[in-house]
Amino acid sequence: MADVTFTVDGKKLTAPAGTLLIEACREAGIEIPAFCYYPNLSLQAACRMCVVRIEKMPKLQTACTTVVTEGMVVATETDEVKQARKATVELLLGNHPLDCPVCDAGGECELQDMTFKYGAHESLYVETKQHREEQKWSPVVYFDRPRCILCYRCVRICGEGMDVWALGVENRGVTSVIAPNQQDHLDCEECGMCIDICPVGALTSGTYRYKTRPWEMNHVGTVCTHCGDGCKTTLGIRTADDGVEIIRGDNRDKSGINGDFLCIKGRYAFDFAYHKDRLTKPLVRQADGKLAPVSWEEALDFAAKRLSEIRASRGGSAIGVIGSNRTTNEESYLLQKFARTVLRTNNIDHHRTADYPAFAAALKGHAGREASLRDFYKAPAILLLGNDPTNQHPALAWQIRSNVRLHRGRVYVGNHAEIKLRRQAKAAVQLPVEGYASFVSYLAGNDSAFEATDANAAFRDAIRKEESLVIAFGSEFRGRDIQALVEFGLSLPNTKFACLGDYANSRGAADMGLYPDLLPGYVPVTNAAPFTNEYGEALPSQSGLDLIQMLDAAGQGDLAALYVVGSNPVSRYGIDPSALKNAFLIVQDMFLTETALLADVVFPAANLYEKAGTVTNTYGDLQLVKKAADKSGVRTDFEIIVRLGDKLGADPRQLVPFGKGVRADFGQTRGAQSGEADRHAVWLSANNLEPKLSPFDPFAILDEIQRLVPAYDVPRLNLLTGNDEHLKSDLVQITPAATTGRRDLVLPANDALYTSGTLGRYSAKLDEVVQSHTILMKPAETAAD
Repeated sequence: MADVTFTVDGKKLTAPAGTLLIEACREAGIEIPAFCYYPNLSLQAACRMCVVRIEKMPKLQTACTTVVTEGMVVATETDEVKQARKATVELLLGNHPLDCPVCDAGGECELQDMTFKYGAHESLYVETKQHREEQKWSPVVYFDRPRCILCYRCVRICGEGMDVWALGVENRGVTSVIAPNQQDHLDCEECGMCIDICPVGALTSGTYRYKTRPWEMNHVGTVCTHCGDGCKTTLGIRTADDGVEIIRGDNRDKSGINGDFLCIKGRYAFDFAYHKDRLTKPLVRQADGKLAPVSWEEALDFAAKRLSEIRASRGGSAIGVIGSNRTTNEESYLLQKFARTVLRTNNIDHHRTADYPAFAAALKGHAGREASLRDFYKAPAILLLGNDPTNQHPALAWQIRSNVRLHRGRVYVGNHAEIKLRRQAKAAVQLPVEGYASFVSYLAGNDSAFEATDANAAFRDAIRKEESLVIAFGSEFRGRDIQALVEFGLSLPNTKFACLGDYANSRGAADMGLYPDLLPGYVPVTNAAPFTNEYGEALPSQSGLDLIQMLDAAGQGDLAALYVVGSNPVSRYGIDPSALKNAFLIVQDMFLTETALLADVVFPAANLYEKAGTVTNTYGDLQLVKKAADKSGVRTDFEIIVRLGDKLGADPRQLVPFGKGVRADFGQTRGAQSGEADRHAVWLSANNLEPKLSPFDPFAILDEIQRLVPAYDVPRLNLLTGNDEHLKSDLVQITPAATTGRRDLVLPANDALYTSGTLGRYSAKLDEVVQSHTILMKPAETAAD
């Protein structure tokens, strides 16, 4: 739209025609208060706080419903406007409880801010306030009715934003009240968006209520450790007896790739870190067959001695390594480097949740064809094949819903299940479970590949007419099927692709070379020259055993040792425990999982919230992980690998390229929670010039990654400011031919909203929500005759 010029408080402003006055003013740094207005939600004009004086209009106007016009003259802070806002606040306080000292919103309350600003410190109302008991709507949502100011934000975000419609308004006028869809409880996705969007303390969190005050916490923005979307979560932390604990999770500053969205896991499921079964001491199996706590030094010495003996007597091919899809990129990279240079083995793998090598091979040489999570927000058209984003990729579902609602994006769905996003779809096709490959062939023009009905033909024609399309596909596509889908997409103009995998860093684990036949960047192990030059030694050139082959070899006695980092293959793959009885087993994990229970050595490891580094979401968006919490007794996977390598005789300076002659402290030793900011350090970090002074510095490994993996050679400034940087996914060295014949070991996690693999089992809040939903779904019992 053409720009219009208008005046606000004597200042000339310009904005596109049709822009809301409140937004135009905020863009210019002029703050207009509002309770009911919220960006990207329908207009309500219920609170009347945003009133302004506009020339030639007979009465005050609401800025949240007025669009800017040419020549408009606006006054936002006249005595008349201030008095109107003061009166509005006075009305809101008429029945509002004066419980700010105990209210969870105290210090963050918009009503409190407006009361301070406009001075409504006295009231003409002397009637007794109507008290109502606090209501528990779900394990994570509590409602304090007297605090509610009826802004209807919660109703709109639940309905318009989440497409759940679990909240509504009962009655009219002064008797209006926000009510849940099941009379006294909620039946919803438990995302907690209604809590974050509430301007007062009417809706409070089941994990945070009455625990602390906002100013008693530090806030650290990091990346969620659960699904593959890579949402940013801002963690409220405070000092505890055994470290630093997380009190709250949210993203109210909207600074991440997910905007202001977080699902239940990102908002509440950090409590696994404080489960009573959390390991805090290393364990070693004793002569009586039981695991007993020992010192770190004793555990490392014992593990290194046994690995050294096996390496010397049977060679590196008798040792296997299984990595994680929840560790950082730096830890995954370091693990494969440790396996190949220290243990001298290519027997390394991880739980594969998507066929990323096939996807990388299909996109090789096609720059700008991989879709970021951000692309789904404004894409003119989206083709979703397989997967259920509402349950498996909630942020993706949010982006798609927001696109349809705000930008009129067209969504096409092909799925074997009745997924929720069909509500937003312009067209949908019901596919057989095994019919995805044939459907792609049909879309590409093979009429005989799929049932040629009028509806299917119309679906195909609509797809082919789209001038800009984003294709997202789930784990239903592997190998040659991915190649065929990409070839079809590339035949259309301006098409991008997204491969949907599970867990926080499944994509990063794949990119960092946790494969028996591929090095970081999907370089075949037979083409290891750049890595040999960097590492200073030759690498094993023969492909190793994959995860299943390692477990089979252990059962047959051909694998003498297995090093498992942050994974639980015994549970995930249904392995008979007896298969590992003859192998020396080392496990790094937070809990005594089914795999850890069989181990000879168990190292207590930190989780993603307790470490620094980077992760890559399933869309290829690289983000910085910042250390928020800490737990006494545990160590990061990075440190454990370095220390184990040192015990095995490796040079730490070769394993982690740090130092390089620098002998200075530029501030790296200052505590993470000190609140200090060093602008020089920020500039040095952004330009990759800062000194690396510790073998436990993950960014020393990131330097090496950026030297050896071209896709990761991206600017760091965005990462340092808490934003994401999309990878150069076309710069890979694998070819489609190299993926031919690779075993299909993709095993999707199929997690839902309230599950998160082994980790989710240790979240008391997720378990409480599951239990509450199970109880609610049980049929009502009837009395026996």
